[in-house]
Amino acid sequence: MPEIIQYEVSDRIATVTINRPERRNAMTAAMNKEFHKKIRDAGEDDSVQVIIVTGAGGSFCSGTDLSDLDQQSSEDQVKEADAMERSEVFWPILHNPKPIIAAIDGYAVGMGAEFTSQCDIRIASTNCRLSWIFAKRGLVPDTGAGSWLLPKLIGLQKSLELLFTGRFVEADEALEMGYVLKVVDPENLMEEARDLAKMMLQGSPYAQAKTKKLVYEGLSLEAGDHVKRSAKALSECFVSEDHQEGVKAFLEKREPKFIGR
Repeated sequence: MPEIIQYEVSDRIATVTINRPERRNAMTAAMNKEFHKKIRDAGEDDSVQVIIVTGAGGSFCSGTDLSDLDQQSSEDQVKEADAMERSEVFWPILHNPKPIIAAIDGYAVGMGAEFTSQCDIRIASTNCRLSWIFAKRGLVPDTGAGSWLLPKLIGLQKSLELLFTGRFVEADEALEMGYVLKVVDPENLMEEARDLAKMMLQGSPYAQAKTKKLVYEGLSLEAGDHVKRSAKALSECFVSEDHQEGVKAFLEKREPKFIGR
């Protein structure tokens, strides 16, 4: 049996694939745990610098499998929400120190849409259909990304319209509102994602991790606090081996060979 959450590494790029195409990659509770484990594995894998998240069979992720959810008691569902409330790492994708690209083909609905928000950059196929459908299920966005990250990505008014209506957003509209970086034909989606990942491989993993942390933490900080944190990170970069290698490579007119520290 093929793995439902697949993990592959090639040329320092990890690909995490949700592989349940017969259900448009709808997530069960067990799948969700395994998915986040694979994301953490990629973050801790020294052979990985960039991560691509995608779905198999023409869909990204159609959200929570409601048949699985229906089998849980209300008490169990409340316990899961309470566990998320207590967790210090509630968005393993966002808290992963490495750049993460979402390659979105077909449906990204509910939890699937939330996953795309947590990724750093999004590339969509022309078949992409996004929906934060929670209001139609009597819920708020289930990971909290729709209510915190989405307004920062596309603005308050547009976010509230999508959250209140749960309507579907097609690829062209997602591009127009700046939610996705680009839209490509489905057959070119993974190639485009890998090309972008290869460009990121030219940067310092150490600096990329510091930058990602600064960007996301800065979303909820005053400017003065952010500048202090930025200055501290810059000082740490100055004494890093990656910075020394970057300067040396420039002076020697060659490509740097970063080691991530």
